[in-house]
Amino acid sequence: MSYCISVKFIDSKKSYYFQTDDETIEEGSFVVVDTVVGQELGKVISPKMDMSQVNFNKEIKPILRKATKNDLSVFKQNQEEIQSAKKIFEKYVKELNLNMRIVKIQYTLDREKILFTYFSEERVDFRELLKKLASNLKCRIELRQITARERAMLVGGYGVCGLPLCCTYMYSNQEGVSLNKAKNQMLTINIPKLSGVCGKLMCCLKFEDDFYTEAKKEFPAINTQFKYNGEDYKVNSYNVLTKIVKISSVDNVEFLPLDEVKKYIKQSGTNNFKKPQQMNKEKKNG
Repeated sequence: MSYCISVKFIDSKKSYYFQTDDETIEEGSFVVVDTVVGQELGKVISPKMDMSQVNFNKEIKPILRKATKNDLSVFKQNQEEIQSAKKIFEKYVKELNLNMRIVKIQYTLDREKILFTYFSEERVDFRELLKKLASNLKCRIELRQITARERAMLVGGYGVCGLPLCCTYMYSNQEGVSLNKAKNQMLTINIPKLSGVCGKLMCCLKFEDDFYTEAKKEFPAINTQFKYNGEDYKVNSYNVLTKIVKISSVDNVEFLPLDEVKKYIKQSGTNNFKKPQQMNKEKKNG
């Protein structure tokens, strides 16, 4: 029988699905799998599920084998060698005066390849660095540049809300976030306050955008005019969460519940509205 299980890699916050026919593989077992990087050691973090009961659009890769004592020993040795590789990398980066900050180093289990993940704000010509690393480490070298968002996802941390960064545990899409989403949520455009630890606009702006788009449908448009207490008022702004609407007349500012504002707008009718220019003109003449 074929099973589907979830496997998580060391120092990775995501898990991936693989399939196996090995009945001895259980939750907590270490396994060897083939990934885009190469052979990796991972830990099973879920019970086995019958493949006939799961539905995946893409083909699931098979587990190569249950990890042996030798696999675990080699993995431990690789982790120790990573520290030496890091020193070599940083040495040559300094010699060549390259603007590169190492984020993660990973050996494949078979030691055929080492992957250096680095961050840089600019494009880096690392051809000379590649030659020096290859001659020193005697294996295939792969250099991968990542964005500021990806770096934050790998390094982790806490946001201004006090919770772990969204990208580290529930969000993997690294598309950019535009200021239009902040405007849609009626936020003050203050870039430092809207930016996360990565220096880019916070991912939560994307999470909450659909909610605000839908919630705003029940609110009147900004500058909608109506009669309230015998005076001409207009909608200045509103709070989607509290459903409080800020309205103003020539002389007063009020904060009313959304339901009340909708009632007054309905009572006023669109034909009774005055244009903002007319209200300002009356104030000057008064």
